[in-house]
Amino acid sequence: MFQLTVTPESSLADLPVWIRASGLAPSQLVTLHALLTDEKGVKFESRAFYQANKAGEVDLKEACSLGGDYAGVWPMGLFCSMKPEKLFHRLVKRDVMGSPYRVHINLFGYPVLLPSPEHVPLATCTVERWYAAPGVKRFQIKEGRVRGALFLPPGPGPFPGVIDMFGGSGGLMESRASLLASKGFVVLALAFLAYDDLPQTLQELDLEYFEEAAILLLNHSKVRGPGLGVLGLSKGAEIALAMCTFLKQIVAVVCINGSTSINGIPLRFRDIHIPGSRYYAEKSLITDTGTLCSYHVMGDPREESLQASAIPLEKAAGHVLFVVGEDDCSIMSKLYAEVAIARAKKYGKNNCTLLSYPEAGHLIEPPGSPLCRATPIRASPIPSQWGGKTEPHAKAQEHSWKEIQKFFRRHLGPAGNSKL
Repeated sequence: MFQLTVTPESSLADLPVWIRASGLAPSQLVTLHALLTDEKGVKFESRAFYQANKAGEVDLKEACSLGGDYAGVWPMGLFCSMKPEKLFHRLVKRDVMGSPYRVHINLFGYPVLLPSPEHVPLATCTVERWYAAPGVKRFQIKEGRVRGALFLPPGPGPFPGVIDMFGGSGGLMESRASLLASKGFVVLALAFLAYDDLPQTLQELDLEYFEEAAILLLNHSKVRGPGLGVLGLSKGAEIALAMCTFLKQIVAVVCINGSTSINGIPLRFRDIHIPGSRYYAEKSLITDTGTLCSYHVMGDPREESLQASAIPLEKAAGHVLFVVGEDDCSIMSKLYAEVAIARAKKYGKNNCTLLSYPEAGHLIEPPGSPLCRATPIRASPIPSQWGGKTEPHAKAQEHSWKEIQKFFRRHLGPAGNSKL
């Protein structure tokens, strides 16, 4: 009797699962195939070839993939190596409170390169990947100028509060915020561009908007205070660093692959003004895959011309965790972080930590998210190259996600449901 089991069959999307096949012939060659259809109807899939052991079993905690979309022992390889059928498509969960992603796992009794209807699996199972734990609540935020979504963990609290932001493409992404709320944080997924009635383009970075969001979150009855954390990726990381530098409410920030200078547009906060450095569009490169590599577009942070736009990190009273991928094709994220840390140390500050991951790309997300190598971006006819290699990038996501939670608990106090 062929059996295919995945444990647990239903879990949060950032948690690992255990896949095991049994009832096979000793040394039988098999294919494990994973298929997911996202909310836009785009299919993501992966496959790997295994050889059963003498007992006729394939245990992904021990068995070595012989090829396919990954090789070697990698229990979560089927999830992390998924590729979209539509070129330049990113897996993004939009409705985080509704239905989960359902990943269909198929076991074929022979090597299958491209599964089709004539291939009949020996066994199948379906895995549910949720983006919010039971009891997490979501509230749409439209107060004053602030736009976003607030996620509350179950229980009376109080809980540490975190503001979560993504990059310069705008809109509102909620999947990371809902997962973080599932760990016991109150999280405000904050939009700042191209969402609801917010402007489609920014003429300046008005830090008073982000101060308003911080005050709103701190005033919530379930937020512990006295300070908040901020988690940002790309442009969101740049804003997070500025918030930590100038806003008294912010005591801990995580900057994932962002600039440590104000780029493109100026920053304004009351009587403070920092000019935005220019983009060097002529330094962009078209790769052999037809994507845009913008690694040099923001310039080298050591250049004299960028010093006026550098965020004065020495003014920050809070703590900063830089998370960078060394194969980031979008920005010199590691160099920017190193220059900022050196500047802080020059002024006697030791409040910065750097986590640097070889062969990880720009879009470092919670674990279980497959590597996205390139996607379209605003104001560019050419998709942007993000970089990264599949397995090292996945390992970076797994490690950094744990370290981010530890960092926030250390500086904001313990979270509820911290065992999730």
